Amino acid sequence: MVLSGRGRYSKYIRPISIAFDIVAIAVLPLYFFRELNVDFWRYEPYQIVTWAVLAYFIGFYEVYRYTAPVAIISKLIKQAILFLLIVIAFFPFAKETVFSGKAIAKFIGTSFIFITVFKFLLFYYLKKYRIITGSNFRNTVIIGYTPEAIRLKELFTTRPDYGYRFNGFFSDKSNPNVLGNLNDLKQFVIQKNIDDIYCSLSEITNAKLKDLVEFADEQHKIIKFIPDTKDIFTKNLKVDYYGLFPVLSLRKTPLHGTLEKFVKRVFDIAFSLLVIIFVLSWLAPIMAILIKLESKGPIFFKQSRPGINEKEFFCYKFRSMHLNETTETSVTKNDPRVTRIGKFIRKTSIDELPQFINVLLGEMSVVGPRPHLWSQNKMYSNKIKKYIVRLYVKPGITGLAQVRGFRGEIETDEDMINRIKYDVFYIENWSLILDIKIIFQTVVNIFKGEEKAY
Repeated sequence: MVLSGRGRYSKYIRPISIAFDIVAIAVLPLYFFRELNVDFWRYEPYQIVTWAVLAYFIGFYEVYRYTAPVAIISKLIKQAILFLLIVIAFFPFAKETVFSGKAIAKFIGTSFIFITVFKFLLFYYLKKYRIITGSNFRNTVIIGYTPEAIRLKELFTTRPDYGYRFNGFFSDKSNPNVLGNLNDLKQFVIQKNIDDIYCSLSEITNAKLKDLVEFADEQHKIIKFIPDTKDIFTKNLKVDYYGLFPVLSLRKTPLHGTLEKFVKRVFDIAFSLLVIIFVLSWLAPIMAILIKLESKGPIFFKQSRPGINEKEFFCYKFRSMHLNETTETSVTKNDPRVTRIGKFIRKTSIDELPQFINVLLGEMSVVGPRPHLWSQNKMYSNKIKKYIVRLYVKPGITGLAQVRGFRGEIETDEDMINRIKYDVFYIENWSLILDIKIIFQTVVNIFKGEEKAY
């Protein structure tokens, strides 16, 4: 199949993906369940229907040209786990069948290997195809010349794999960088066969907006809106309907969901137990000897920190400094308080390992915003917008801000602003896959060495 032009064949991509998945889950049981005495005339319709229902509710096929790979992986994991439960649920109600966990595991594993490989091959093939051929694209225009509109235009031009072709700005405000005013827009959209119209709400009146929406409906064009905000942070908006009246509201973060909190807590307990049993059990005695040999004082250092909802907890670390009274001061480069063994364990982040005890106690999470000092909390809570959002969740041993390089000493307000930006993004876009990715990157960074790890 040739995918050319402006994406007129794009509508076939999702049906092809669905068809491949259905074939995979329909054919593979004929092999893996061949000795289980399964009535396939009953089983096949059951699994195909339940697959479709699951896919609809978790948005399994809601994959677009701008969808992040981590989001696709998250969908695959959700679909696999729930579909596994659906397959298992069939056997108790079909008494003549023979239940085999091994056969089911092979079927689920094999089918999702095929589905995952096909989905990513298709996804990346389209990205490469757009870059190489300039085909399968969508023509776009932007109404308004705001900073957010400019950022969107830059995204279109720097990410050709997304498949958007920017055709120009339109605005009633005088600016040499716009093609024309709003009165010129309709004719341009028709003549240039524009697909998507992006509209900055701050530069259009309600009357013109209503007229533009009607025009888009008549011409079968897609209209999307750019949030006009000077904030550097993301917002999760959802549409609620009061009868037929639409109302935009801020959606709670994923970590407010009961299932999501349960999944994260189970992962925290399992991961922290592994670290405590297989790492801390033998490392703690060694660290105790090394710390005691160099300086007097306790092996562990504990410090009061603000936790979830600003609830106080005591954060544990291996002691890396000489005993001193300036515990509310962050460590700086070449800090004289740090011992020789302290420099090593801070550089390798070994000093943080006792915090897995905090995780097991439910005071921290493996991944989350790092807990700040109370003095920093007080200083920045009224100084930086959305700082308080980071206190909506449990603090973490590592976090997105840390793996992006914003760790250690806060030298300027910009350091803290960037740290909060990534913390808020993590909170509003949490997934288990994101946690695993951050943990993996943390390990990589430890071996690579980090400039601000002191």
